[in-house]
Amino acid sequence: MKLMVGQKAPDFELDSHLDKKIKLSDYRGKTIVLAFFPMAWTPI
Repeated sequence: MKLMVGQKAPDFELDSHLDKKIKLSDYRGKTIVLAFFPMAWTPI
């Protein structure tokens, strides 16, 4: 999904490295940076 500058991202949920769920809506109104790092044992 491609977003334009200023467009709101849809809510989604991801697993964190601490084995808990993180929802984008939990950070509504805050500035965040999303980064993805594949786990060391993945073939990526």
